[in-house]
Amino acid sequence: MASKVYFADTRASVKQNLIDKLQKLYLVSGIKDIVTPKDLVAVKVHFGERGNTAYIRPQFVRRLVDKIKERGGKPFLTDANTLYVGSRSNAVDHLQTAIENGWGYSVVNAPLVIADGLTGKEYTNVEINLKHFKEVKIGAGVLHADAFIAISHLKGHELTGYGGSLKNIGMGLGSRSGKQMMHSDVRPSIDLEKCTGCSKCHKWCPGEAIAAGEGNKSFILEEHCIGCGECTVSCPFGAIAVNWKTEPDVIQEKIAEYTFGVLKQFSGKCGFITFVNNISPECDCCGWNDAPIVRDIGILASLDPVALDQACIDLINQEHGLPGSRLEGQPGGSDKFKALWPHVNCQRGLEYAETIGLGTREYELIKI
Repeated sequence: MASKVYFADTRASVKQNLIDKLQKLYLVSGIKDIVTPKDLVAVKVHFGERGNTAYIRPQFVRRLVDKIKERGGKPFLTDANTLYVGSRSNAVDHLQTAIENGWGYSVVNAPLVIADGLTGKEYTNVEINLKHFKEVKIGAGVLHADAFIAISHLKGHELTGYGGSLKNIGMGLGSRSGKQMMHSDVRPSIDLEKCTGCSKCHKWCPGEAIAAGEGNKSFILEEHCIGCGECTVSCPFGAIAVNWKTEPDVIQEKIAEYTFGVLKQFSGKCGFITFVNNISPECDCCGWNDAPIVRDIGILASLDPVALDQACIDLINQEHGLPGSRLEGQPGGSDKFKALWPHVNCQRGLEYAETIGLGTREYELIKI
């Protein structure tokens, strides 16, 4: 059965601005009904990397926060730390970046909670027993909530073709070591020139797969390594390499499994909103954003994250590539994300998400 996806375009007037339209989407889509009095409501957002300006404007989220509070909910905005070296790899830098990007309490009217704690080690193992993972490492802070709303920005991505609701949830809320597990199928290696012999990685290795060698420098016992990534995110000197090499289909499937791990905690208490504006070629994790590839389309909402992502992609593919963008000259009806990233089939993640019960790719688009 097709899922309902609600759509508001970008047209506005003196009677109704785009923030008003967002509020209407929240109401008519049924997302408001997942919030009951005294619920702790996790609102998953992306605060944007320092230097990036394509992320969602905080003023939109403020309206949703206010509506959640009107129903007696207690919202907080949340994300987990990044694996890569940037301005959001620990909670201190992450929160500082969020505030610099406009996510202060006076703007959004809600506290900010970094889901996996100060350095990415505060996570909960959630059992899922799927193709790639028996359990996934989810930022613990979000799992203590009573309801969950993902507010996502649709854009391109070099590993998955696009980033939408599934990536915002799965990759976004995986702990730092969880992100490593999604990104890599290869065991980590230690750069002996950078290793200082501090042995911090020994402490965090759950498989006892790290030992001290000559000069007290660490090395990995490959036969014991479980590929968890804890050593990678524990080394303060960057001596244990983050291995980004993986197949696009595999990482999309892994992201879907992490999304499954998050959402299984919120059965009947989760909703999804996606902004299809400022559609940049790369992720908001970049410290920049290139020119949008197509025009601003609008905002979509659903109780089904798979249908929502599929509808967003289909709307983008109907558009012509914008002059001056990387897709200049691309006709309407073409696969925009395939044109950006030819090595990626961005439908694979949606296909797999459907098979594991996250939702359906069949949808009814309802314009408000």
